[in-house]
Amino acid sequence: MSQYADNEYLFTSESVSEGHPDKVADQISDGVLDAVLASDSNVEKARVACEVLVNTGLVVVSGEIRTDAYIDVQQVARDTIKEIGYTHGDLGFSFDSCAVLNAIDPQSADIAQGVDDATEHKGGSGDEFDLEGAGDQGIIFGYATNETPEYMPVAIQNAHRLAERLAKVRKAGDLDYLRPDAKTQVSVRYRDGKPVSIDKLLISTQHSEDVLDQKQIKSDLWEHVVKHVLPGDLYDENTLIDEFLVNPTGRFVIGGPVGDTGLTGRKIIVDTYGGAARHGGGAFSGKDSSKVDRSAAYATRWVAKNVVAAGLADRAEIQVSYAIGV
Repeated sequence: MSQYADNEYLFTSESVSEGHPDKVADQISDGVLDAVLASDSNVEKARVACEVLVNTGLVVVSGEIRTDAYIDVQQVARDTIKEIGYTHGDLGFSFDSCAVLNAIDPQSADIAQGVDDATEHKGGSGDEFDLEGAGDQGIIFGYATNETPEYMPVAIQNAHRLAERLAKVRKAGDLDYLRPDAKTQVSVRYRDGKPVSIDKLLISTQHSEDVLDQKQIKSDLWEHVVKHVLPGDLYDENTLIDEFLVNPTGRFVIGGPVGDTGLTGRKIIVDTYGGAARHGGGAFSGKDSSKVDRSAAYATRWVAKNVVAAGLADRAEIQVSYAIGV
């Protein structure tokens, strides 16, 4: 028999830490983008579509970029990896020992002609918003809900906060056995469409070889992470701690790009609404504002957020679509 009434359901979202291999790739992609935006003499004409692959001891930086600035791609990658926390060779992946391969090409001229001079402008439009065309076709969604002060769904918001707190505790040295790679998952009970409780938690975190007692790790994470993050009105400590899973395999020593290959753009649900809203499929990282996958997602989120903030709806989902060069 189900533990949930007919008017109840469970909804789950996940997040990942900055040391997750896909997020390592995302951050290097965005690091290259940031370097271009900071250095190009005509930043409005700069174009970046940067894709990264990370694996054991290897970083491959690829994509298409147009810029008049010199970007030290190797240094950007190493600085990003160092900031994340991959600073020791014994992790199998370190900023100072990994190979960084630069495979970046120029932006396609066929794409550039549509982005630099939009179809509407070519047709005689004098509107300033018709000067630049979209970098590609696409469908994009923005979403907001009044479930949290941030107008984000409860599950993904708290999954993010757990991952952020975990990184903070690790970098502060409060739990010196923690390593950069981690994932979090939060399951929320809804009743009549409203979140009423956090029913289940999962944290999988990389740890050192010398701390293998998962009960100790669970106790430490509860005290140093969970209790500092979750809203007290959404959980009962005596109940939730029994539904709190930590490293269910029993061991998470091998992690980061050594444990899994990481690629830019593979955490699109983590980067948006945790599955609570629809998604057009486009990723954010490594893309300048001419790429509507990113810029339109931010814009539609802004619209949805203001609809909810104004009290016009409890939830709002906005869809837009684009044609390349328009």
